[in-house]
Amino acid sequence: MENIHPNSALIKIENLEKRFGDNIVLDRFNLTLNEGENLVIMGKSGSGKSVMIKCLIGLEIPDKGSIEIMGKKINLLNREELDELRTEIGFLFQGSALYDSMSVRENLEFPLRRHTKKFGKLKDTTPLVMEALENVGLADAVDLMPSELSGGMKRRIALARTLILQPKIIIYDEPTTGLDPITAKEIIILMKSVQKKYNTSSIIITHDVDCARVISNRMILLIDGKNYAEGTFQELSLSQDPKVKAFFK
Repeated sequence: MENIHPNSALIKIENLEKRFGDNIVLDRFNLTLNEGENLVIMGKSGSGKSVMIKCLIGLEIPDKGSIEIMGKKINLLNREELDELRTEIGFLFQGSALYDSMSVRENLEFPLRRHTKKFGKLKDTTPLVMEALENVGLADAVDLMPSELSGGMKRRIALARTLILQPKIIIYDEPTTGLDPITAKEIIILMKSVQKKYNTSSIIITHDVDCARVISNRMILLIDGKNYAEGTFQELSLSQDPKVKAFFK
C-alpha cells in the first residue's frame, strides 16, 4: 500500500462501547487509521457508524474504551485543546452542509475566521480560498451562491472548505450518495487526488461498493456495533460469509 506507514497510527479506538438505554450501539469497537491510509467503513443504517464518528470528535462520550488522535487521548483534553485538535480533522458531510446565505467565498472563509489560532488573523483570505477552489476544479465559482450550484459542485465546494484548514485527517460521510454515476466517479477521483496532494489520511463511511473498491486501502464491516470483518476490498469481496457477501451484492 503506497504511502502507508503501519507504525504511524493517527487514530486509535480501542474497545469502544456506547449504549443508549438498553440499546447497545457500539460493542467493543476497535479502529486504527494509519498515516496515508484510506479506511472505508461499511455498515447498515443503525449499525453505529454515526455514533462512532460523534465519539471520535468528542460530541458523544463513550461508556467505555479509549480514543487517541495523533497521540492525544481525547477524554483528557479540555475544550480549547479539543477544538484545536478538531482543526486537524476535516469533514465532508453527506448533504455538503454549505451555508445557503453565504457565497462560495464566504463559505470557505468561515472556518478561517473561526479558527484563527492555526493561521492567525488573516488580512487577505483570497490566496487560501482560491488555492482550495483550484484544487477541486471550481475556482470560477468563487462568487456563486449555493443555490446556483449542482449537487456535484456543492460536494466539491464542501471538500474545498474542508481542505482550507489543511487537515491531516478527513472524514467522508457518504461522499457519493445522491450523485449520478458519472459525478460520483468524479468525486472519487477527486478524493484520490486530494489525498496525494495534501498527504491526508481518511475515514470514508459509504454504502457505495464502487467507491470502496477504488478508494480503500482497508475496510471494516460494522455489524451490530462490532468489527464483524476487516481486510482489503479483495479479501472481503471473496469472503464466503453470508453477512459479508451481502455487502458486495
